[in-house]
Amino acid sequence: MKNDSNQYSADEKAIRERVEEYAAAIRGKDLEKVMAIFAPDHISFDLEAPLQHMGAEAKRKNWTNVFAAYQYPLGYEIRDLTLVIENTLAVGRSLNRISGLLSNGRKTGYWVRWTTCFQKKGDTWFLIHDHVSVPLDVATGKGVLNIEP
Repeated sequence: MKNDSNQYSADEKAIRERVEEYAAAIRGKDLEKVMAIFAPDHISFDLEAPLQHMGAEAKRKNWTNVFAAYQYPLGYEIRDLTLVIENTLAVGRSLNRISGLLSNGRKTGYWVRWTTCFQKKGDTWFLIHDHVSVPLDVATGKGVLNIEP
C-alpha cells in the first residue's frame, strides 16, 4: 500500500527488497540466497506434485530441480507485485516469468501466477506460504503456458 506521498511504507519497501533479492538469486541460480526468503515451516502449493510441499526443505528440493533443468543464465521476472500489509502479515500477488535454455538445449519461457504470504519475524519478512499456478485448459486438462500478461 502506498501512503499519500506515493512512497512505499517501510514494511513494503522491506518486502519488495526481499523479493528482488529472491529474483536476483533465482537468475543467478544461487540456491542459498534463494532459500533465505523462506521460513523453515514454509508451505508451498507449487507447480510440481504433490499438492502441497511442507517445509522449506521441500522448496529447496523444488528449486534444486529447476536449477538442474536449466542452463545458466536463468531468466526470472516479477511483474505487477501487489502487497497488502497488516501488522506482521502481508499478502502479495504477481505474475512471474521463468525463461532460459533447458539442459537439453530447448528454449523455454512461461508466465506463472504467484500468490504469497509473508510474516515478519523480528525485523525480517519471510515467506510462510506461496502458491504458483498456470491457467488450465479445462477441455484438455493441460496447463496453458503460451499466454502473455
